[in-house]
Amino acid sequence: MTTIALCQIPVSPDPGANLKRVREALARAEGADLAVFPEATLTRYGRRITELAEPLDGPFVTGLAEAAREHRTAVIAGVFEPGGDGGRVHNTAVALDADGRLTATYRKIHLFDSFGARESELVAPGSEPVVTELAGLRVGLVTCYDLRFPELTRALVDRGADLFAVIAAWGSGPLKEDHWVTLVRARALENTMWTVAVGQAPNPAESSDGFGVGRSMLVDPLGVARADLGTAPGVQLVTIDPETTAAARATLPCLEHRVLGLASSPS
Repeated sequence: MTTIALCQIPVSPDPGANLKRVREALARAEGADLAVFPEATLTRYGRRITELAEPLDGPFVTGLAEAAREHRTAVIAGVFEPGGDGGRVHNTAVALDADGRLTATYRKIHLFDSFGARESELVAPGSEPVVTELAGLRVGLVTCYDLRFPELTRALVDRGADLFAVIAAWGSGPLKEDHWVTLVRARALENTMWTVAVGQAPNPAESSDGFGVGRSMLVDPLGVARADLGTAPGVQLVTIDPETTAAARATLPCLEHRVLGLASSPS
């Protein structure tokens, strides 16, 4: 059994304010083995992400590591990391263990050039799926728009993941909240996989950009939502049991029944 904290925080343009919110959320998450924060926890989306991006040894990730050590809780959170081509940054998920060690970084592969947005103007894409060991689990990392691409989560299954951690700054708009809930449940169900999905809480006082619908969720391997935080800021502890995965896969062995692999192509 593993206890996970869904940390649905509002995100400010100010990295210092956001690090304070992370620390406050971790204090509320006492007893969790792993705390999951949203995409772009460093700073809200906007043109300034290229100015505010930090290296992985910069003050924000260093502060995350200190907080993880202090609370003996592994942490996943989204940051912006310099070093992309053409002055662009990487939209990076960082994973730190309870000793504050950086165990993995995942650079978002699928960029949100949809619904009128152009993430690729500011962000350079990553290329590699990432699974990392945290809190006794093999965690596959997924960021926001990635959720619309089932081949990524299937690749994470093939790399041995036993939990998906989805971090997001999901944009609001017609049907967008419904898309989020449907896609989170679909990725869990089609892979018979525990899925933790954490988004930003709406934050109209600090931004009007429309990012952040909330709705952080825990979904079990049969696609049932075991927790849903709604839209308000909050921290909720949830528990996952690997035996539930085994039972689901005994009932629904769809991973065993695959015929078309990731490498398949028309002849």
